[in-house]
Amino acid sequence: MKIRTDEITSVIKQEIEQYAAELEVSEVGRVVEVGDGIARIYGLSKAMAGELVEFQTSEGGVMGQVMNLEEDTVGCVIYGDYLAVKEGDVVRSTGRLLEVPVGEALLGRVVNPLGEPLDDGPALDTSERRKLDIIAPGIAERQPVTEPLQTGVKAIDAMIPIGRGQRELIIGDRKTGKTAVALDTIINQKQYWGTPEAVVCIYVAVGQKESTVAGVVEKLKQHGAMDYTIVVNAASSDPAPMQYIAPYAGCAMGEYFMWQGKDGKTPKHALCIYDDLSKQAVAYRQLSLLLRRPPGREAYPGDVFYLHSRLLERATKLSDENGGGSLTALPVIETQEGDVSAYIPTNVISITDGQIYLEPELFFSGVRPAINVGISVSRVGGNAQVKAMKKIAGSLRLDLAAFRELEAFAQLGTELDAATQKQLDRGARMVELLKQPQYVPFHVVDQIISIYAGTKGYLDDVPLDKVSGFEKEMLNYMRGSGRAVWDDLDKSRALNDDIEGRLKDALSTFKADWKQKA
Repeated sequence: MKIRTDEITSVIKQEIEQYAAELEVSEVGRVVEVGDGIARIYGLSKAMAGELVEFQTSEGGVMGQVMNLEEDTVGCVIYGDYLAVKEGDVVRSTGRLLEVPVGEALLGRVVNPLGEPLDDGPALDTSERRKLDIIAPGIAERQPVTEPLQTGVKAIDAMIPIGRGQRELIIGDRKTGKTAVALDTIINQKQYWGTPEAVVCIYVAVGQKESTVAGVVEKLKQHGAMDYTIVVNAASSDPAPMQYIAPYAGCAMGEYFMWQGKDGKTPKHALCIYDDLSKQAVAYRQLSLLLRRPPGREAYPGDVFYLHSRLLERATKLSDENGGGSLTALPVIETQEGDVSAYIPTNVISITDGQIYLEPELFFSGVRPAINVGISVSRVGGNAQVKAMKKIAGSLRLDLAAFRELEAFAQLGTELDAATQKQLDRGARMVELLKQPQYVPFHVVDQIISIYAGTKGYLDDVPLDKVSGFEKEMLNYMRGSGRAVWDDLDKSRALNDDIEGRLKDALSTFKADWKQKA
């Protein structure tokens, strides 16, 4: 019997193909250069941009991600201990994209951007994972922003209202109270926890000192806010790749809750605070320069705008068909000497739906929160505001702006007519009324009553140094003797003629009692 070699070859070929299909064959490369969290790899010719790779080091597996696809080599960033990676180490492609663990198990925990616990708690028991970088929901999958996200800060809820699904920038120099505004917003969500209105908060700390983040966690614990909060920490001592992916990790964790409504569960709302994106841009610049990408405007790579836009575009209010959940983003940006027109600040301002600008001069003069009402704006505005608040705070911005101008004019020592003096006196009291201590968020009904009293002249004859005490006593009175009006206002959230009449009577009674005591 004659042996036919071509038949044998074809059989062997088929066997090999079948065996290769059964095995999970992965492509292998080698590290040719490594340093500062970046590696160059030769041999991964089929690697995809954004693909996860595994470095096989003497100390175990270390994960990395493909960032640059070059002619002969692949540029990778290393997540984890990059000092363990040496030249000549074997690298395997995985065919997967970067993912993080998500779910209820993360609530109350402090994790790194890869979802690994940084606190002393038990190991995370979560089977579900979400991709870090996804395409944001399209227009058809969204609906207009109409529900308010109460921050508990009087000046913000009255003049710069934030809606669920909005992106509102918090911007200002260092040490002007940007993180304080964000933390007050988290603490204020405690009143909704356990209700369908519940908001899960994700605080992403990028490039901050470990001690600062520890202080934030401690404050949240003191106010019972860690029950519904996840803290994602990429400290200043962490490598640039970890700081770069931290906001995306926090966003993916928030999206898990936002999409729950589509699975037939009660839709949850999430709030993501990115503190701060200017440090993320610096980390990304470091990565890009190490990967030898050409620097562009102000030494930042050309795609740094895309970096932030694809993150913030994921904040949305989903349509009812998709469950109606929402993800609200509060990015923080640090300016240098109040330079709002610098590269990164202008980028993020153009991506977001408004900004809260905190001014150093106001902060140091004792106006806290130090919100500049002139250039702070919310492009969602009254659509995301309680009806009663919209009714009474409509003219507040203009009144305060007019007061600031009159104040500057009055400093020249000019004689003022009675009407102007009255406007100045009321403006000064409204500024005093809008001051608020840190970690003391106000219930929306208390805010409405305070601002109503201020705008209707109940504080006009109260000495400036007694405005804070007057407000405190007034709110205690409204929660006690005036409880019926308080409850009705809380139920309807609107100021109809009946409620307004009863509110006026209650405030007049309190004012008369207060005057007698004084």
